[in-house]
Amino acid sequence: MVFLNPIFFSCLYIIFIHSLSVNATTLQSDIDVLEAFKTSIDPFSISADSFLSSWDFNLDPCETTGASFLGILCTVPDVDTNSSGRIMEIDLEGDELEGFLTSSIGNLTELVSLNLGRNRFRGPLPETITNLRKLTSLQLYENFFSGSLVNGIGELTKLEILDVSNNRLSGSIPSSITSLRSLTQLDLSNNELTGKLPQLNGLWQLSSFDLSNNQIYGNLPQFPLKIKTLSLGHNLLSGHITPVHKLRHLRTLDLSDNRFSGGINKGIFMLPELSYANVSVNRFTVLEVVEFSDKESQLHTLDVHANRIHGHLPVNLISYPNLTEVNLGHNLFSGEIPSEYWPRLGFSWRSLNLEYNNLEGSVPRDLNRTLEGVQGSFEHNCLICPKGLQLCHGQRPASECHGGDHN
Repeated sequence: MVFLNPIFFSCLYIIFIHSLSVNATTLQSDIDVLEAFKTSIDPFSISADSFLSSWDFNLDPCETTGASFLGILCTVPDVDTNSSGRIMEIDLEGDELEGFLTSSIGNLTELVSLNLGRNRFRGPLPETITNLRKLTSLQLYENFFSGSLVNGIGELTKLEILDVSNNRLSGSIPSSITSLRSLTQLDLSNNELTGKLPQLNGLWQLSSFDLSNNQIYGNLPQFPLKIKTLSLGHNLLSGHITPVHKLRHLRTLDLSDNRFSGGINKGIFMLPELSYANVSVNRFTVLEVVEFSDKESQLHTLDVHANRIHGHLPVNLISYPNLTEVNLGHNLFSGEIPSEYWPRLGFSWRSLNLEYNNLEGSVPRDLNRTLEGVQGSFEHNCLICPKGLQLCHGQRPASECHGGDHN
């Protein structure tokens, strides 16, 4: 019988364990980035229950288990190639961290997702972000980032989600953003961006675009045909809104508080999936509501208040069976309120605003019985109202109307 030396087995065991450790150990350059990241954060902003407080560099980020290195996910090392683990996801959303985003972040070349939303990061976005070519999700919303959106953003061609909303970013939208053909969600809202919108129809997978509360000017470009949510409110956009007419999958449209002019034409009302339309506080003069009969409309909210729309109130609104909220206030509408409106009010229509127009005629005396829970206002018109109807309080004085007393 042949006896093997126990020392031989001990050596084999040590080599085996060492090989497992090498395969599981995080790449040192990735660890260096994590250390630089933590160093760039004000230590007084790192609370005991934040994920960042669990980053203990006496341990290996990709090898550790339990409550260490929370907010970190790693790649699985390849045993055959003896590769190291790489950082593939960082999620520190809502940790209330205060500091700067280190430029070394660009060395995490296997990073797929970076979420630093709802913190207090400040300063510019590092240009090195453009090295993160595998990123599919970049979420930096609700911080204090300033400066411009990096010019090379178009190099992140795998991005599906880009959210830098609620920061202090300025300058124009880089034209390279049109290279992000995998984007499905783009949120640049609540910044200080200026300039014109680039043509976006090449972003053919984009379903949601929010640019509200910036200082973007000029005409509307062409948009991706698959888009479902388009929010451009509170900018300086002007011209006509005909590019929207092609967006057959649009569900939510907000163009409020801009400088659009011309007409709100039937093309908007023919969009079969549109459920919310807000084109208020613009310079529109015409509202063309087509009768919707071919297919049931999904429209439930229409807000066109504070424009310059004249003519009679559109009777065809009653052909939209899902409509519940209508705001036509602060325009130049004249004539009587269509009698077809009254059966809708208090049943399908739960909100009707007609205030500050030039409307006249009588409001039905029995309307009080159907208005429980109805919101809205008919004030500052020349209407003859039944006593006690709250919606009608505050009509214009008779001297401002064409004739006749009103209550």
